Amino acid sequence: MKPNLSAKFGGGLTPRQFVESMSVNQQAFENGYERFEWTDEDDKAFFESLNYRDDLRALILAADWCGDVVRNVPAVFRILETAGIPAEVLVLEEHQDVMDHFLTMGGRAVPIVIIADTGGYVLGHWGPRPQHVQALMNEFKRENPDREAPGYEEKITAVRQAMGQAYGEGAECQAVIAKELRSLISGF
Repeated sequence: MKPNLSAKFGGGLTPRQFVESMSVNQQAFENGYERFEWTDEDDKAFFESLNYRDDLRALILAADWCGDVVRNVPAVFRILETAGIPAEVLVLEEHQDVMDHFLTMGGRAVPIVIIADTGGYVLGHWGPRPQHVQALMNEFKRENPDREAPGYEEKITAVRQAMGQAYGEGAECQAVIAKELRSLISGF
């Protein structure tokens, strides 16, 4: 059952406050934000059309130390800005109660973008990574369930490198995030 998060709205950080509070990765995050570009005009038009809706809100579970947050959230911020969807960031360490409703394969992974209505009812969520990148981690975890097994560290390092390559360079991954968020939001 999806939780009602109405009590969490108003208790998070604005996107700007989150960026200003970052103790690591701030420059890389800001670079990703500045480099964002729309590569699909249909996606851009879809998100612009959401400015006429006032029933959607977003909470983003994030942590500044997380590479996936640095790669994905700048694009998420830009997309939500284009859509006129108010967003707040919940820092993972301070909101583990929320995180526990949105586990990835039983674990805490960020970012998680939660879309809710004005009453705080969760409509859907996205994250922690684009589906094609997450698929690599899903396969790794299925094949390597024991963190104590010999060779685990070498294997996780290799899958993380493969995930970095799957993200690609430039606007490629930003466009994937936009399409995945569009697909999610189109459902409500």
